[in-house]
Amino acid sequence: MKLISAVVAAFLAFALVGVPTAASVQVEQVTRAELLSRAATWLTANNGDRVPYSMEKYWTDGYRQDCSGFVSMAAELGNEDPRGGPNTELLATGRFTTPVAVADMLPGDLFVDPVDEPGEDFRHVVIFERWTKPDRSEYLAFEQRGGVGTDHRPLTYGLEPNSKYRPVRLKNVVG
Repeated sequence: MKLISAVVAAFLAFALVGVPTAASVQVEQVTRAELLSRAATWLTANNGDRVPYSMEKYWTDGYRQDCSGFVSMAAELGNEDPRGGPNTELLATGRFTTPVAVADMLPGDLFVDPVDEPGEDFRHVVIFERWTKPDRSEYLAFEQRGGVGTDHRPLTYGLEPNSKYRPVRLKNVVG
């Protein structure tokens, strides 16, 4: 009986502690400069051209060719759990990000719209680089968008009244 109890206890200990779960997956730290540099690589990664946009395809590095796959690649969030990197909804959760005030945005922070409402734009996420105007009414960002692919352009997402975009900071970004 003691042998059976010991085997059951060992099995439970392994089952409860020894197997990593999706929630316990660790991601590497990345600096803000590294994140922005990695984002810029997709502007020319397609034989000198932008990586094309696709919600179904995966680029040669294993990341989905959509906005959240692009952010996952730039931030080194991993591309295996889930495959292609976390989606936009998951990027907006406390697993990967924490809320930040717009006034406190730093290079590599994100503006994320994790809500898909009928009749409105789909979920989307962009990488903040820097303010383009002294009044902070526009910023330069990297994004992966439909019909274009990887882009680097001025945006106002998250700055408009009643915007669904929320400013967040990735937990694995340092410096």
